Amino acid sequence: MSGICSGRVAAVTGAGRGLGRAHALALAAEGAHVVVNDLGVAADGAGASTGPAQRVVDEIRAQGGRAAAHTGDITTTDGASSLVATALGAFGRFDILVNNAGFLRDRMLVNLDEDDWDAVMRVHLKGHFLPLKHAAAHWRAEAKAGRTPDARVINTSSGAGLLGSVGQGNYAAAKAGIIGLTLVAAAELARYGVRVNALAPAARTRMTEQTFATTMAAPAEGTFDAMAPENVSPLVVWLASAAGDRVTGRVFEAEAGRITVMEGWRPGPTADKGARWTPAEAGQAATELLAAAEPPRPVYGTR
Repeated sequence: MSGICSGRVAAVTGAGRGLGRAHALALAAEGAHVVVNDLGVAADGAGASTGPAQRVVDEIRAQGGRAAAHTGDITTTDGASSLVATALGAFGRFDILVNNAGFLRDRMLVNLDEDDWDAVMRVHLKGHFLPLKHAAAHWRAEAKAGRTPDARVINTSSGAGLLGSVGQGNYAAAKAGIIGLTLVAAAELARYGVRVNALAPAARTRMTEQTFATTMAAPAEGTFDAMAPENVSPLVVWLASAAGDRVTGRVFEAEAGRITVMEGWRPGPTADKGARWTPAEAGQAATELLAAAEPPRPVYGTR
């Protein structure tokens, strides 16, 4: 298969369903060889099955592409390192990491158990860190051996991580952490030929179709399905290709037919006394600065 990712090798985590599946199929359609990672868990992280990953591999092969299944747990060192090893063993190289795996344990803060906090942090934040760490180690070794990579990492954040989301304190915190990790990795890995970016997608998946049932409902047949996960994948493919070489350290929102570059925290109105404030003075200054500042956007998921 030919295309803008022809000959490149990608690993996509959480690729058995939803966004990950869409990304894997889109990368394969543009010529990439794809390692399809999925642990096959339920929407809350329970259980495991090899079925989802293998079904996507079979889909890619049926369309003339090349793919290999990986069902290891990428929140463990062994699982994350074997993801990279699977790509190298199956296809002889490794160029693209798409971190996408995740699940939800939604609760209001006062009802949020420690186990639910830890589980969501593990799959989203640690599940980004460990594959990124092992991929980066491989690419650094390649660069030091004189074979500078043309590598890509596409991380998956969320509007919840950008704006907060009621009932999703664990998920929002993990997704905000992914943005911070993306910025650090982009700075640290640039010297090794690695470009690192993040998406905050909005699409219909197992995680969103119940939480945002009205917004995510499928439209009437024959009309544009704005919430189809396939709408997000073209940006992933472009960032993964050689054409994305100049883009790093960026966060994009992707939804329906819309792509937005997110500009993050920037200094707003500032006051400088040149000396220590009293509490009353600090309060007066803060009040005046807030009056001059842009109002905050609504919390994600409440609109």
